[in-house]
Amino acid sequence: MTRLTVSVQQRLAAPVEDIWAVIDDTSRYAEWVDGALEVTAHHGAATVGETYSERNRTIGPLTTRSVWTVGKVEPRSLRVDSGTGFAPLHDMVNTFRFEPLGAEATLMTYRVDCRVGLGPLGRLIAPVLEKSLTGQFRRSMTTLESVVHAERGIDQAGGL
Repeated sequence: MTRLTVSVQQRLAAPVEDIWAVIDDTSRYAEWVDGALEVTAHHGAATVGETYSERNRTIGPLTTRSVWTVGKVEPRSLRVDSGTGFAPLHDMVNTFRFEPLGAEATLMTYRVDCRVGLGPLGRLIAPVLEKSLTGQFRRSMTTLESVVHAERGIDQAGGL
């Protein structure tokens, strides 16, 4: 099987504490994760070993159901979850890293590591998946920033 790693960094104009408050709540993923249509089961604050489930968009009108297990939590710094339900992707691991950039900004890294099935066809579709996931991660982080701003009462221009 073909290995695929996609990693995207983006500066978010919000403090790490405010960003963490949103991403730590497993019930909120559909609010900001591009492709997550709804969270169908959750446990609230991310707890190692606990699972949450989503209904996700795949291709066109097709959807899938995913189950995620929280693997590692370092508050305001790191979150690692493993997921199933994205065939032909296997052994999927999502990693979110956060680095404060002063009091009002955070560098976020959104990364996925997985194996692409389908034998030789997997090698052909991996570059397409990489491009698609890169766009999804960027949209997700932009939406996350907007959600945090809305909760803080900040308009998109950065004013109150």
